[in-house]
Amino acid sequence: MQNHILSIILFTPLVGALVLLFVPKENKDAIRWIANFFALGGFLISLPLVPMFWSQINSPERFKFIEGVPNNWIPSIGAGYVIGIDGISFLLIMLTTLLGWISILSSWTAIEVRVKEYYVWFLILQTGMLGVFMALDFFLFFVFWEAMLVPMYLLIGIWGGPRKLYAAIKFFLYTLAGSVLMLLGILFLYFHHQHLTGVYTFSLTALYETAPKIYTDPAYGPTIATLLFFAFFFAFAIKVPMFPFHTWLPDAHVEAPTAGSVILAGVLLKMGTYGFIRFSLPFFPGVMWNPATFLHLTVRGWMIFLSIVAIIYGALVSLMQKDMKKLVAYSSVSHLGFCTLGIFALNAAGLSGSVLQQVNHGISTGALFLIVGILYERRHTREIAEYGGISNVMPVYATITMIMFLSSMGLPLLNGFVGEFTILQGTFMENWRWGAWAVPGVVLAAAYLLWLYQRVFFGTVTNPKNEKLHDLTGREVLTFVPLLVMAFWIGLYPKPFFKILEQPVNQIVQNVRAPHAGDAVNASVQHEITVAPVATTAAVINPTVPQGSAKGKK
Repeated sequence: MQNHILSIILFTPLVGALVLLFVPKENKDAIRWIANFFALGGFLISLPLVPMFWSQINSPERFKFIEGVPNNWIPSIGAGYVIGIDGISFLLIMLTTLLGWISILSSWTAIEVRVKEYYVWFLILQTGMLGVFMALDFFLFFVFWEAMLVPMYLLIGIWGGPRKLYAAIKFFLYTLAGSVLMLLGILFLYFHHQHLTGVYTFSLTALYETAPKIYTDPAYGPTIATLLFFAFFFAFAIKVPMFPFHTWLPDAHVEAPTAGSVILAGVLLKMGTYGFIRFSLPFFPGVMWNPATFLHLTVRGWMIFLSIVAIIYGALVSLMQKDMKKLVAYSSVSHLGFCTLGIFALNAAGLSGSVLQQVNHGISTGALFLIVGILYERRHTREIAEYGGISNVMPVYATITMIMFLSSMGLPLLNGFVGEFTILQGTFMENWRWGAWAVPGVVLAAAYLLWLYQRVFFGTVTNPKNEKLHDLTGREVLTFVPLLVMAFWIGLYPKPFFKILEQPVNQIVQNVRAPHAGDAVNASVQHEITVAPVATTAAVINPTVPQGSAKGKK
């Protein structure tokens, strides 16, 4: 099983989708049970990966559990079925299997029309998301990346709200536009590798060796490398989404069914941040960090600027919302601004905090969309003004909501605090002004979430329609239990998560920040850089570890 654990996890949802094809569409209960069985099975099958990965956590290999060999799928073009994971993709895979099961479980009573098609497409979407995090072949990655578009488009366009077609088409066109630019970048790297080595291949491990050479290649140089960086940037920035590419997200969230919003916020948005970490940073280190030319100051400065704008803008717009779901949607723009800020801080603390915050966002914001969906199922409205005093009639629901609100706003002892604190630590190490501009986003998050809670849950029940609302059912409580456990676990004991991230994060930081290690002019700077990531990560894991001489300065 260990030799093929990733393939088993990857294709379990797809097997479930194929089984559903043979179930009569009139038998809705059987369809629901089978879909939930395979969704839960996909999560349970992924659990053995935890001890397997932990046993190899100190092995020197960059990627673990590798299956397949390069060029074995379509040899004529050099494409292969090659999958593998490191600590970053491991955490995102576990998040995907968990949220996939929770999303399908939450759909039990919410979906009543075209039930069979709904669950088939949802399971196919699950396979596509897992494939993105596992693929170690660029062609295979792009296939999974594009394969996710169709299921999500249909989930919004068929089972969405009143403006579902507008939202679905907008989502599709935005994402497709970014994907076309990324495809051009992939083809350039593909032919550049052949130019240097004589071999056509889409293997990531091979491209990691040749892609950074574009920056110093006499035939191309920094300008072409920068253009390539932005070709990938647009694809990933739209997916995150970063400001100003975010306009598709509120429409998609508001119109999508509850489970669609959970999986969209919890997993699909992480495709963009994952792309930055897996491709943009390793492929173009000279663009992001090259003290000899200072080009990195401009490119990196724009990345930081857009991240800070997203943090503040998303939070301010959330304060103005009258629709609960739209408020949570704009809060995602703000929270993911912290994730991109940590990525482009380009140090171990920032990157570790970013990946952990991506997991935290999936847990907390996924729960927030479930919370909104439960009220919507009972009242069929998301207008904040329609509610008030809900804690009097739904006390269990109000308690869970308060915990997840506190988690989302970053209260100590809950998961959001650990991620945001680590990101801000890494940001302050680079430039205290960046950190100072980002900090108000934490305060604003508390403002819009507490304001929402006060208006919906506190006071007396003033609307007669809310007087007889029933509290959570056992199935609804079950959807929240894993999320509550994870929120407290990460908040109280994050050490295992940082340990999982330590090796891949340090490797990325060292490769990015010292791409010209032979340059004597920058030798002292690079020596400090190569020491800083390890010390920083150790200090995050265990505050008692001294920082030593690692200052984290440029």
